[in-house]
Amino acid sequence: MQHKRANTQVDIHDLIASRWSPRAFDPDKAVSHQDLTAVLEAARWAPSCFNDQPWRFVVCDKSRDASAWQNALSVIAEKNQLWAKNAPVLILTVAMANFNHNGKANRFAAYDTGAASVSLCLQANALGLVTHQMGGFDADKARQVLNLPDDCTPMAMLALGYQAEANTLAEDFQAGEQAERSRAALEQRFYLGQWGEAFK
Repeated sequence: MQHKRANTQVDIHDLIASRWSPRAFDPDKAVSHQDLTAVLEAARWAPSCFNDQPWRFVVCDKSRDASAWQNALSVIAEKNQLWAKNAPVLILTVAMANFNHNGKANRFAAYDTGAASVSLCLQANALGLVTHQMGGFDADKARQVLNLPDDCTPMAMLALGYQAEANTLAEDFQAGEQAERSRAALEQRFYLGQWGEAFK
């Protein structure tokens, strides 16, 4: 399998450094109910404003409900479907628009849903699973086929499963799967004291 540990400026925890987003999934290896519950439990304990927990996760497990899984696959962009079709679990992440306690708009909902999603991905990595989050999906179609309420925003589609070899992918995806991971330098995105003052 392709392991792509981040090339960090200082040491960070291996759980974070080793997490990446492969596209090669093993279609023949289901995620156990226990492991699926564990990744959702990790998301459940993410921090949120007022402990509102604005996230919702629509879990479509092919081994438990192939029809729901097919509905989830159908909302994914065609190019992403070429590899996502091998992921045994597809999860739509959703942010609720309003706070539970007062019904007012929750401007932190997307932020908190992202935090829950990262928690899910890190727990998956700890269990030997891989994840790949996608913005390439039809949110309006997702609302329809997954029966979403009006007061929410579909944020991302997440593929979950076990990693396969890069050569199982279509040729168009193999170079990206094997390429070295990269990030902008720390000082280009992180500032000290005020905007534009590079953290060093």
